[in-house]
Amino acid sequence: MPITISAAKTITLDQVLPLYKANFWSAAEKPDELLAALRNSHALITAWDNTRLVGLGNAISDGHLVVYYPHLLVLPHYHGQGIGRKIMDRLQQLYQDFHMQMLTADADAIEFYQKMGFEKAGQTQPMWIYAGGEH
Repeated sequence: MPITISAAKTITLDQVLPLYKANFWSAAEKPDELLAALRNSHALITAWDNTRLVGLGNAISDGHLVVYYPHLLVLPHYHGQGIGRKIMDRLQQLYQDFHMQMLTADADAIEFYQKMGFEKAGQTQPMWIYAGGEH
């Protein structure tokens, strides 16, 4: 059965937590906040293998000029199948006319996002106050 991409925000904690834990994302340590954040995102795109959540990406936006893509995760067993690209393609379709599309990429993801058209933002420096580990 092919992977299905959806824009519905009808996800549950039982579907989300395995995805975050499999990718070692510290957001899994705050499950209620994570689920609320995903459901309240400006956009949430999910990827499904039948009823199993295998990937997701979300967007935070002012709805007019700026969008930030904070999360893009795919279950490790499904890496290399183009799922992340399909999720980002759908998100970028939604925000294609915006003045600025932003994200923060770690070393393992930089090449992926460069292929999607992202580039280093001039002389800007990413900065944060972060309560998690590296993810």
